[in-house]
Amino acid sequence: MRILVCEFVTGGGMPPDAPIPASLAREGDLMLRALVGDLLEVPGVEVTVTRDARLPPMHPPVRSITIDDPRTSWAHWEDLAREADAVWPIAPETEGALERFSRMVESAGRRLLNSAADAVAVASSKAATAAALSAAGLPVVPGWPVGGLGADGPRGDGPWVVKPDDGAGCVDTRLIRDRSEWTAWLEEADRAGFVAQPFQPGTPASLSMLCRDGRAWLLTVNRQDVCLSGRFFAYGGGIVGGMPTTPPLADLARGVAAALPGLFGYVGVDVIAGPDGPTILEVNPRLTSSYVGLRRATGLNIAAAVLDLARDPPVPPSPLERVEPVHLNLEG
Repeated sequence: MRILVCEFVTGGGMPPDAPIPASLAREGDLMLRALVGDLLEVPGVEVTVTRDARLPPMHPPVRSITIDDPRTSWAHWEDLAREADAVWPIAPETEGALERFSRMVESAGRRLLNSAADAVAVASSKAATAAALSAAGLPVVPGWPVGGLGADGPRGDGPWVVKPDDGAGCVDTRLIRDRSEWTAWLEEADRAGFVAQPFQPGTPASLSMLCRDGRAWLLTVNRQDVCLSGRFFAYGGGIVGGMPTTPPLADLARGVAAALPGLFGYVGVDVIAGPDGPTILEVNPRLTSSYVGLRRATGLNIAAAVLDLARDPPVPPSPLERVEPVHLNLEG
């Protein structure tokens, strides 16, 4: 099987007129190399990747295609997708990149080793995700589009968290403590495309799970290292498998998959573990940084498990025999 892996940041998705941010390149490379390493262990799999010319190519047996001009990346990706049997995109939801990838692969008639484009479209919007999960009766933090709030702003007296509706990670994610800060934040710039959420106290965590046809297999619960620097949130890694997989969290994973049945393969769900139980923040229909530590934490080849789920009929993953916490540091 010929598999094209497209990691957006390192594979040609970044603008040509500015350096690639080192932190993004490092995180992208970590996920790319972890995934490629798992895929190469599967018998009969051949891997092609694209690499921005500003970064070193990958070495054989990987077929590494250099992208000299990022402005031509989409045309290259489409041509390469048609040559492949399957495509595994690793891209942010921002500006519709992951959805565009997914629709491109579906249009090419190739196997998408990621969630279906329609599911990606919902999960790419924090407001749409909150609405879909709330309609399914799941505990989820509401997301109010800033443009629809009017002069009075969000409900309550604060604090709130504001972020891009299609944002990834903690980019432009900020704490607003009260009405005066809300007013000042609105006046700083155009806030169209942002959402506001009530701040949820508790422990930041994420679920790493596999999905197909409305079913979910929870792999690990990860403690996230999210800190507040001034008024902005920052994500620095965490502990993969650092929290127990409790029945309420397993139920939450199953509920998310049932509410968004187009989710497929590896999916991450950000949650807050609070005193009254877990609450969903957002759904990431793609590889997340936790993937980097999953092999060591579980002993399971996640990429091979995804390929098994892609079979007809699917082959579900075997129950995990153990989970050993793995520290993941994205800052150094």
